[in-house]
Order: sequence, then structure tokens, then C-alpha cells
Amino acid sequence: MFEGSLVALVTPFDSRNRVDYGAVERLVEFHVAAGSNGLVVAGTTGESATLLKGEHAELIKNVVDMVAGRMPVIAGTGSNSTSQTIDLSLEVAECGIDAYLMVAPYYNKPVQEGIYQHFVTIAEQVDKPIMLYNVPGRTVTDILPETVARLAAHPKIFGIKEATGSVQRLKDIKALVPDSFRLFSGDDFTVCDFIEVGGHGVVTVSGNLAPAALATLCRLASNGELEAARALDATLQPLNTALFVESNPIPVKWALAEMGLIEAHIRLPLTPFSERYHEQMINAMNTAGIALKAAS
Repeated sequence: MFEGSLVALVTPFDSRNRVDYGAVERLVEFHVAAGSNGLVVAGTTGESATLLKGEHAELIKNVVDMVAGRMPVIAGTGSNSTSQTIDLSLEVAECGIDAYLMVAPYYNKPVQEGIYQHFVTIAEQVDKPIMLYNVPGRTVTDILPETVARLAAHPKIFGIKEATGSVQRLKDIKALVPDSFRLFSGDDFTVCDFIEVGGHGVVTVSGNLAPAALATLCRLASNGELEAARALDATLQPLNTALFVESNPIPVKWALAEMGLIEAHIRLPLTPFSERYHEQMINAMNTAGIALKAAS
């Protein structure tokens, strides 16, 4: 079920700082039409850190209803609190999600045994499969390969979003886990290399803007058509760079607004995209063949 380009969906807000469900539906239909392989809702790119619990659960439930079974939906429910993660996960368990994405506990700085116990305790309480999410650049915590291997033995834990950007890390994990364990890049820069050495796809930020290209890139790389995959990847690398000149999801929300899909509202403590990067982003979008909205 889980492979290819899983888009880390943004959460659009309106001018009153509420979730804009009209824009959410436009995004869902955009990804269905473009052939994205799945959506990850309320993750980092979805500004989960600033969603209230009620908003968080409502967003997930609404996206599931909008998707209506046309692609898998993975719900981001992880936090640095084991009990709060269980609570939110159970809140959305019956709405039709296909899996959970759960980030490594942040701020607390648990040791590897604490990380292991955190995820196993959660897995014992939920019925849906869990994708681990390792992003040390944000959490400080790092789920080491040996801990991933221990967690992979649990029947509820099916894969990992590995966002270190290290292909060697993928190789280290792959050597320790069963072949059935699903390996997803959390780094758009290295998708081709990641899939070439055994990854199954990407949880992508760039796919918000270029969903068809990311789905095609994953398919080509998975099929061993590496020359074509690398040629396509080259058109996306300037976009990957532009999307991280400021903290994600600041740049991607601005770019989606330039496409006419959402309004460019973002919640504090994140701030609007700096004007000095606008030209770089527009140029990158043009290189990737992304259509901008017509000037009014």
C-alpha cells in the first residue's frame, strides 16, 4: 500500500487564522488528479506544532472524507509525550486513516531505550500501522539504526521516514531490518539515490508543488530507469533548494499561493516568506515546469 511519493500536505489557513477547508479540498483534488501516491496530514509541513488538538483531529478526519479512498492517508499524530500521542492517535483511529506518522520525541532528549519504549508503548495501544519519523535536525533526538531494527520487529511498526539526508544511514538501516520494512526518504534532495539503494519512496515537501513529477520520479527510480529519473530530478533540484531557504513550510505555502491553490497565511512563530527569496522561488518553479496563477 505504501510506496512512491507521499506528499507532506500543507495546512492552509484563512485570514482569520482558521483552517481553510475549501483550500484543503482544492489540494486534495490537485493531488488525486496528479497521481500522488498518498498524503501525510498534520506533519511538520502541515504545521502540526501549532494545531490545537481539536483542529488537528478535525483536519485529519476531513481529509480522509475528501480523499474518499482514492489514495492512502497517513495521519501525523506524534509528539514528545507518549500519553498525548496515544490520546490523539485514538481520537482519529476510527475515521478511516491508513496509518500513523510518529516523530521521534523532541525536546525531552530520551536515550535510545526511551525512544524504543515510547514507540512500543504507543504501538501496543493503537490498531493502525505506524511509520516512524526520524528528523534529528528538528528533534535533536536520533533514532539510531539499531533502535530502528528493534522497533521493526513489532508487528504494528511498518516503516520509517528517514530525514537525515544520509544515504549511508539508509544502507545501515536496511542491513538490519526485514525486507518487508518500508523505507521512505524525508529529504527531497536525495530521492533518486535513496530509492536506488533500496528505499521505497519519499515523504515529500516538493510534491506539494510538483506532485506529478515526484510521483513519476519515484516510479522511474523504482523501475531502475535511472537515467530518466536523474534527468527529471535535475529539473527539481532548484525547487528543493528554494523550499528550504527558510524554515519549512514558509516557502512552500508562499509558492502554493502563487499557484492560486491557497492563501499564503502561516501561523506564528513562523513568519511570511522573505521577499528577497521570491525571485529564486519563481525561477525554481519555472525550471520545474510549475504553472503560476495568471496575473489579475
